[in-house]
Amino acid sequence: MTDDMVRLHDEVLAMRKDRGALMNSLQKEAKLRTKAVTHLCAHFGHVRAKMAKHTKQARLTFLNNLKSSVGALRKDMADDLTGARRAWAGK
Repeated sequence: MTDDMVRLHDEVLAMRKDRGALMNSLQKEAKLRTKAVTHLCAHFGHVRAKMAKHTKQARLTFLNNLKSSVGALRKDMADDLTGARRAWAGK
């Protein structure tokens, strides 16, 4: 029975040691994961800002092209209406 008690005592001590090592490992992994997530979030922020700047410029270019296209279409329509009025008036 004494041998069993010694073996049980040794197993308990080994498990405590393993549990301590596991806890230390988990803490280190948590710190590393925290750093990785922080780095990833910073990267996302940088990419998002760069994308926002690019899309803003693309939107402005599109709107300027749209404005000039619509202006040209309106001028053509006005010229067509003027021509139609002259044709109806017999001039």
